[in-house]
Amino acid sequence: MHGKRADGGRRMLRRLTAGLTASVVAATGAVTVLPGAAAAEDVEVLTVDLSASTGAVQGGASGMLYGLGDDGVPTDPIIAGARPTNVTQKAPHGAQHPNGDPLDVERSLFENGGEYLMVNIQDYYPDWAYNGGKRPEDFDTYLDIVRTVVTSIVEESDYPERYVFTPFNEPDGINWYGDWNVMRDTFLADWKAAYQTIKEVYPEAKIAGPGDAWWHGTSTRQILTYAKANDVLPDMWTWHELGVENLATFRSHLAEFRQIEREVGVGPLPVNITEYAMRRDMGVPGQLVQWISMFEDEKVDAQTAYWTFAGNLNDNMAKNNGANGAWWLLKWYGDLTGETVELTPPALNKVDTLQGIAALDEEKHQATVLFGGGAKDVRLDLSGIDAEVFGDEVDVQVRRAEFTGQEGEALAPPVVVAERVAVVDGAVQVVVPNRDRHSAYQVVVTPVLDEAPIVDTTWKQRVEAESTRLSGLTVVDRPAGDAWTFAASGAKDVRGFTSAGASASWTVDVPTTGTYRLGVIAGVNGPNVGPGSHALFVDGAPAGTIRYEAGFSDSYRGKAEVLVELQAGARELSVRASADGSTVLPGANVTLDRFDLERVDGPDTSTYPANLARLSAATVSYDAGTAGRVEVAGEGSATFYVAARATGYYDVTLDYSADAATTVGLRLNGREVAGLAADAAGERTSTARVHLAKGITELTVTSPEGIALGSLTTTRAAESDATVTTVEAEDVLQLSGGARLESVAQPTDVSGRQVSWLGGSAQSVAVWPRAEGVGAGQYDLVVRYANAEKNTGHAYNTDVITRFLDVSEAGGDTTRGAFRHNYSWKGFWTHTVALDLTTDDGALTLGNATGWAPNLDTLALAPLVLDVTNSGPAAGVTLDVQVQPRCLAGKAYLAVRATNQEQSAVDISIATAFGTREFAAVGPERSGYQSFATRTARLEAGTVTVAGATDGRDGRYDVAYDALDCD
Repeated sequence: MHGKRADGGRRMLRRLTAGLTASVVAATGAVTVLPGAAAAEDVEVLTVDLSASTGAVQGGASGMLYGLGDDGVPTDPIIAGARPTNVTQKAPHGAQHPNGDPLDVERSLFENGGEYLMVNIQDYYPDWAYNGGKRPEDFDTYLDIVRTVVTSIVEESDYPERYVFTPFNEPDGINWYGDWNVMRDTFLADWKAAYQTIKEVYPEAKIAGPGDAWWHGTSTRQILTYAKANDVLPDMWTWHELGVENLATFRSHLAEFRQIEREVGVGPLPVNITEYAMRRDMGVPGQLVQWISMFEDEKVDAQTAYWTFAGNLNDNMAKNNGANGAWWLLKWYGDLTGETVELTPPALNKVDTLQGIAALDEEKHQATVLFGGGAKDVRLDLSGIDAEVFGDEVDVQVRRAEFTGQEGEALAPPVVVAERVAVVDGAVQVVVPNRDRHSAYQVVVTPVLDEAPIVDTTWKQRVEAESTRLSGLTVVDRPAGDAWTFAASGAKDVRGFTSAGASASWTVDVPTTGTYRLGVIAGVNGPNVGPGSHALFVDGAPAGTIRYEAGFSDSYRGKAEVLVELQAGARELSVRASADGSTVLPGANVTLDRFDLERVDGPDTSTYPANLARLSAATVSYDAGTAGRVEVAGEGSATFYVAARATGYYDVTLDYSADAATTVGLRLNGREVAGLAADAAGERTSTARVHLAKGITELTVTSPEGIALGSLTTTRAAESDATVTTVEAEDVLQLSGGARLESVAQPTDVSGRQVSWLGGSAQSVAVWPRAEGVGAGQYDLVVRYANAEKNTGHAYNTDVITRFLDVSEAGGDTTRGAFRHNYSWKGFWTHTVALDLTTDDGALTLGNATGWAPNLDTLALAPLVLDVTNSGPAAGVTLDVQVQPRCLAGKAYLAVRATNQEQSAVDISIATAFGTREFAAVGPERSGYQSFATRTARLEAGTVTVAGATDGRDGRYDVAYDALDCD
């Protein structure tokens, strides 16, 4: 993703690829060594044999315990993208947690890829351990709870057949039967009674157990033997693998279980490891991939443990609707289709080592490898490549998902390696640079695509906070071996921003003058502090304020971003607790983890290849001229999960070809976007300017008559944000009942005053008169809100509470929005609710008759769709582009020549990581030439972008070049 091209330049780019083989394709195919690559002895090897199937993709290792909070928390696109096939939730109407009722979340699970929902029946109790940790003296009282829970599912659920009932949770631990030698016979009798009670209420019920907190071979044998003899065998066998050491021991546990099954004469039973991994793993792609690959390899389902709070995929998503790095790993895992194949890591059953999954979908002509967990470069040795599936040359693309903190939003992972390589004896090798054990990687191998893949060449610098020059601050170790601590990038963080002199400073060699984005991975103790802030200085001068949203704790990390203008050359950046040197900024006591600096070159643009979309009744073509395009027709569809940095307007552009005039369907989170179409056969683009919420949006493309879809591109269109109707809640809302205006104490990021005490009764409401011009239609309601409500009685988990806002249109319908807990009453987040208005002027009444609504700061109404355009092919601009890395006096230079092959003068621009150059009115057969100095002896592989424009036409060329060492 993130490849860019000029509008209408697709056909031109294809001609370039075909005509400049030496300068484009060969250079791309040589990109096996990228920044950070090391000597051969410092490389770990993953071997994959595509000819050795290990079975159908199971896809069930991304389940979760209490991962869903309420209907709308998480949002549907987040669930659909992560695609958990199974979850465990509390008992319906249970008191163990204030949210997570299965009857509330079943729709969002089953409409977004879920296959079955497990219920912990004992969660009907309010306390942990259950019933004070003691088995009820009158066990019939528990059997009454069992009847109540199962009856609720049978009578109230729309999907009772997709539930699995778990009568006991961790019975071997603190829940009733801990001393097995004493309690064995009691447990077996209780198991039989609970099993039979479930079946009495619901004969078709599926039952899981025993649900032990640890693996126990002895008790497993005894339970299986008893269950077989008494006809109370569970449909699914469950236990937990929580400790980090289980990365080394799980396979032996499963092997022992299968042996016991054979000896007892049952099974093989489906297995679900209903809790796995620790706090240090959650939100970390490179650690989660070790667990997921292990379970997928053994073809069992598994669920991440619940260590923080319900409703955020167990720390594997960000805020209301965002992806963190781990979410992208779950999404990649959910994308796998076909069969898994044999993958051999450097060491099996060893904690915190390089591990992976490999899959082959022959119908899609695609092999995928997911891996991570190591801290060395990775050489991927692929063999068993069938020429009938892939041909004699393949395109390889590698994307990286980085650790961005639990609450740190991550955009679509960039392409870090792109190669076009010949298959020799059914094999290829790919080297992936890696120095980060927290990162995970996706490798996609396909036949040669219509357009050669390219690397994302955005200039970036990553600096660990502990590596900067610190004043008045303390470095704290966060080792991987501490299972109960949330991870930190580099295994350290920096604390102590409590005095005016506290600062973290570092020097950066800025490659070119322009705009840069500084991202800061940081932890903010929202409940105790609220939102935070730091002052940013460049070369000793104030350059802006970094604003941090409130977080769960100072170790639970999010991401703040700020734009800064930098001049080329050596620059000192400094993050400080004070802007004036004497006064500590409000909320400055923030824990720093990592700084990410990147060049900003135009609006955010991301391209999502159609062959990597999730397909339904659609096929990928590898015919000449359409290789990599997806044939969408009839009931077929291609679904994309796109990421937006900010809430606002974006151009969503479809690049496709049609054999005849056709309509093109586009659904945005299930809402129809009308008007996309091709008026004739040929190459076409259709663009809809639509409003996207910050985070993840699901976009589904259809075409009843049929198209060959190449890609979907999103481009930020911030200029259209001016069309949004935005108001301060205190300025326009007409309050009644108990609703009132209040100021918010510092530190706060409220923009004025807040509307609070909204809801709690039908009388406590706020009326928003419709502004002129806001007529009937599809809108996004964007609410800036605070909600820090939670229960306080649980032993160690945080029982957060979702608040709901009901929006009723006079003469129309009522829409309910779910607003996730956001840690601090002084901190405000933005959440978007889909709102369809049916009248031209009906006022909007905001409230919640059955509970409290969130506190409100600002409100905005944004039309979902502003504009739709459809266009045919645009003639490109033909240039001959030559890129040559060279050495001069021990330094590396990058020589770029662009020759005009048009009949008229062309304006030419050249952009590299080392600077830009523009040439006006370059005549026919004349050239623009520039040799760019890198100021180093080592030139890393990358891409040069050359653009040409003339007579209303334009074209763009992305030309890759090899690494060069001038030492």
